[in-house]
Amino acid sequence: MKFTLSWLKDHLDTEANAEVLADKLSSMGLEVESIDDPGKKLAPFTIARVLEAKPHPNADRLRVCKVDTGSSIVEVVCGAPNAKSGMIGVFASIGTYIPGTGITLEAKPVRGVVSAGMLVSEKELELSDDHRGIIELDAAFADKLGERYADALGLSDPVLDVKVTPNRPDCTGVRGIARDLAAANLGKLKPDKKPTGVGGDYDCPIDIKLELPRHAADACPCFAGRYIRGVKNGAAPAWMQQRLKAVGLRPINALVDVTNYLSLDRGRPLHVYDADKLQGAIRARLGRRGERFLALDGKTYQVDDTMCVIADERAVLGFGGIMGGEETGTTTDTRNVLIECAYFDPLRTAATGRKTGIVSDARYRFERGVDPAFILPGLDLGTGMMLEAAGGEPSRRKVAGAPPETKTVISFSFARVEKFAGIKLPEKEMRATLEALGFAVEGKGGTVKVKAPSWRPDIHGPADLVEEVVRIAGLDKVPSAPMPRASGVAKPVLTETQKRVRHARRVLAARGLVEAVTWSFIPEVQAKAFGGGQPGLELENPISSEMTTMRPSLLPGLLAAVQRNRNRGAADVGLFEVGQAYRGDAPKDQFVAASGVRAGASALAGSGRHWTGAAPEAGLFEAKSDVVALLAGLGFDAGKAQVAGEAPSWFHPGRSAALKLGPKLTLAHFGEVHPVTLELMDVPGPVAAFEVFVEAIPAQTRKSLARPALEAADLLPLRRDFAFLLDAKVPAGDVMRAAMGADKKLIASVSVFDVFEGEALGPGKKSLALEVTLQPRDKTLTDAEIEAVAQRIVAEVKRATGGQIRA
Repeated sequence: MKFTLSWLKDHLDTEANAEVLADKLSSMGLEVESIDDPGKKLAPFTIARVLEAKPHPNADRLRVCKVDTGSSIVEVVCGAPNAKSGMIGVFASIGTYIPGTGITLEAKPVRGVVSAGMLVSEKELELSDDHRGIIELDAAFADKLGERYADALGLSDPVLDVKVTPNRPDCTGVRGIARDLAAANLGKLKPDKKPTGVGGDYDCPIDIKLELPRHAADACPCFAGRYIRGVKNGAAPAWMQQRLKAVGLRPINALVDVTNYLSLDRGRPLHVYDADKLQGAIRARLGRRGERFLALDGKTYQVDDTMCVIADERAVLGFGGIMGGEETGTTTDTRNVLIECAYFDPLRTAATGRKTGIVSDARYRFERGVDPAFILPGLDLGTGMMLEAAGGEPSRRKVAGAPPETKTVISFSFARVEKFAGIKLPEKEMRATLEALGFAVEGKGGTVKVKAPSWRPDIHGPADLVEEVVRIAGLDKVPSAPMPRASGVAKPVLTETQKRVRHARRVLAARGLVEAVTWSFIPEVQAKAFGGGQPGLELENPISSEMTTMRPSLLPGLLAAVQRNRNRGAADVGLFEVGQAYRGDAPKDQFVAASGVRAGASALAGSGRHWTGAAPEAGLFEAKSDVVALLAGLGFDAGKAQVAGEAPSWFHPGRSAALKLGPKLTLAHFGEVHPVTLELMDVPGPVAAFEVFVEAIPAQTRKSLARPALEAADLLPLRRDFAFLLDAKVPAGDVMRAAMGADKKLIASVSVFDVFEGEALGPGKKSLALEVTLQPRDKTLTDAEIEAVAQRIVAEVKRATGGQIRA
């Protein structure tokens, strides 16, 4: 919200300067983002007269001007085509910084003639884009030679830029800001002047209607208008143009400039139609599918049945409260106009604005909530300003509907201010503050009835009134108080899942993986490929067509990140993410997963190039190693789980597995990603991946958290090899588990060192070779004891898997 200091003083009688006002506004919660004082920027530029302009002796397009600066006569080289003898211009002396070009003037010869300064254009002073010639002032400025240009033209008017929060629609107008400052005793609010001579002596010839269904009656509860005939739509008054330019608006014509000015001055948007272009009655109604119109921004917009539109008998004229149409806009040829002053529902206005992407000053104010009680006064005020700027004869006003009534009355105890904010203020001061802000305070004593003004839709309860009193008194007066310090050691605040997430990040980072943070929203086609895509997980208002569905897995985002890294030259990529994914829209369907991917050479082996040879591609066993390490870091022994070939469809069916506890509880999936899935993601394979379901891991007991005592055996371990003939489908893990269970006290470890399949073994058979390590504890084992353990191993493997020892 931008305004000039002089504009503010139209409403506020104050002697305070811009800096003092800015400090006070910021202390009241209306943060001033900047103060732009053009007077300071234009201070070095003075008014001067060109006494003589003759051709440059060495350049056809340059002139040598003799300039009277008011204190001396100097010679200036000028290339402007309008430089001529007798004209009044703006002069910059040597050493002056030119804001429009970013240069500082120096005394340098220009084609052999040294210029003692410069005659400047509006573009060089950043006043406009006009650079066709130097500034030419009226002859009336001849008696002001040497005076500052900014002072002579009234340009020394600071511009304040206030950041208005969404809950303060009253401060989208200059008068609302002036009201706050007056309540803070930084001036006196000037009385609101009512326009005269705007009633008219004839009826409005254009009928105004509300054609809204009962369920959407609040879309536009009140529509007021007035007809003005015989206008002359030329340029707006110079003072109005100057203020609009100062806040960044381009003057268009008198009628449009009045609507823009009133929107900034009072927070009350108006719209003006060329009445001769309207057909029949004008009405507010809901749009109809298939309708469209060309808006004032030059774009054509589609209409649907949720949008409030303004239309005549023929077509849609614009979106209510957002933007009008080009076809019925005013031009310099306009002679008869209809002024629209209406109230539009903030929620519907905001929804229409989001759908269409239109950002306008009208939408900015209507979606926050304009003052419903200012509809008719706003129409009269706008009429008066248009009559002054463009003339004409006004009609009586025409009103359809009635302004919405505001009846917010709050029972308020002044003691709440000290209780809520810690500030002790006199009751008289608090009452005066509320009344100065427009609140009606009824009753005596400590508890009163407070009625909120119509321009404050953000006031709902006692806490809001406390905020009003405190911010006017000054937020800097709120005392600071230390937070209570807990005695002793603070109690743990992290949940078990939060602890696991922290540990998981450390473990996976230590494995050489780089953490990624990806979007929770993915395309629907990817969601379906990873077991999701249910209707309940689709976003109603996605931020992008590529982010329409909540992710059922972390892997789609990681795979997309792999490809982005490869596109930037990273051939070997290892990434992980710990985050939430979604199986459905119920709370129980949200789960935490720790997932990772390895592409190219395994990150465990380093880069793909090494003097010993090429590192292997990441695959099933690298993914399994990550899972086992992660589970160990979270306090769970993966050896207690079963490996099953039950990985979901996005994994390779023959190069993946699931780690399970019993038939129902799945701890993790790991393996190579299915080639079809990689093709969908546009990622070259192979890629190894894993998913660990953090919340599915059994909780650690106090016993499992304790570190076991160090067991250091004095006796040397013994190793024995076994080769079993098995069905090819028997998992190696089942064989290892059976061998380990033959004697848990004596057998320290079991590992696979060879797998063989061939015709010599027969169809559907394989040979699996195990190395079993025996660790004696109390004594050296005899041959008979070793043989007994070996027999138990063979028997246990045969019982569990049907395997036979190979001769």
